[in-house]
Amino acid sequence: GSGAATAEVKLSRRRWAVLLLFSSYSLCNAFQWIQYGSINNIFVRFYDVSAFAVDWLSMSYMLTYIPLLFPVAWLLDKRGLRLIALAGSALNATGAWVKLGSLKPHLFPITVLGQVICALAQVFILGMPSRIASVWFGSHEVSTACSIAVFGNQLGIAVGFLLPPVLIPNVEDVEKLAYHISIMYFMTAGVASALFILVIIVFQEKPPSPPSRAQALIQSRPTAEYSYVQSILRLLRNANFLLLMVTYGLNVGCFYALSTLLNRMVIQHYPGEEVNAGRIGLTIVLSGMVGALISGIWLDRTKAYKQTTLAIYIMSLVGMIVYTFTLSLGYLWVVFVTAGVLGFFMTGYLPLGFEFAAELTYPESEGTSSGLLNVSAQIFGIAFTIGQGQIMDHFGTKAGNLFLCSFLFLGTVMTAFIKADLRRQQANLENEHT
Repeated sequence: GSGAATAEVKLSRRRWAVLLLFSSYSLCNAFQWIQYGSINNIFVRFYDVSAFAVDWLSMSYMLTYIPLLFPVAWLLDKRGLRLIALAGSALNATGAWVKLGSLKPHLFPITVLGQVICALAQVFILGMPSRIASVWFGSHEVSTACSIAVFGNQLGIAVGFLLPPVLIPNVEDVEKLAYHISIMYFMTAGVASALFILVIIVFQEKPPSPPSRAQALIQSRPTAEYSYVQSILRLLRNANFLLLMVTYGLNVGCFYALSTLLNRMVIQHYPGEEVNAGRIGLTIVLSGMVGALISGIWLDRTKAYKQTTLAIYIMSLVGMIVYTFTLSLGYLWVVFVTAGVLGFFMTGYLPLGFEFAAELTYPESEGTSSGLLNVSAQIFGIAFTIGQGQIMDHFGTKAGNLFLCSFLFLGTVMTAFIKADLRRQQANLENEHT
């Protein structure tokens, strides 16, 4: 409309502060997701519960997300970014403080409660990257911004693999163990609270002027014509998006299962190597962050969404197969290398999926499309974590990893069938011509 033509497209200086702050509290929340899994065996001993019970601390994040995604995505559309940011960072801090009340072996239920509150926070965090990128960033930096936003979450998982094994040594004495655990809980609560206060001060709804033509078009549209349920139904009728949703779920679900069960896998072949198990997890995520950043920059340059997605998917499958057959060789350095290659492609795939979805589904809200991708990932994540855990208990780690390989193969084949119907590109091009 004429409103779009008159709205001046301008970039706001504050956009980087908003992006960094979001990445930081997303980091803190992701850290709280994996802080138990990375030293699974120590928490099993401290709380005197089964390994499966500790796995559920990780899976609670996935489970909570599934029913709550739609109400939160609806809120994001109705109330905007600032409210969602406040809710996410507040819940994240609350959960961290609740965990401080669980420093005795019989208080496992309190830890579960704290973890569920953090899981609630995650619902307010995961769907935001593509939205923040669209609302605050220009059309030539939007994929890079989305990668940086996803980055924070990945870095949090990295810290969650690295810090807990270092902060909490596997000591016999339960009193000493409680002391070490309390240090981790206090640090987390302090950081989470500081970030919440920063969100109150820094985080704004949107910049003074729209950052791109596509965004100006959306802002000039009357809000009355937008119905949330209709939007979801339209997405579920979009065949290309449905294929992407399933393939994204398969890939990221494998990554979730791998992250949750990594400590158990490594300890099985390399007993006593808790700290190195954490470092292997760190390697997966750090190389993945490089992969994510490279794929974001590559997409902004080439706009080759389908080709890039397929190539990265094939490499994830190859990486997983190599990891599966080298885990038991007895050389830790080999595990580091193969895990690094696997992480580079598996995590490099995350922002690709979000951005490809935003292209296939424009002008639908990015919160809705990335939300549906995440739901798919959480459902497969729970199924794969339970499935692989059971297979590992009965048939060993190689069988468990082959189980994941078979699903990555299925995802690769399905990705080949997605048509690259790039609607957002089309809108930006048409606008440049008119």
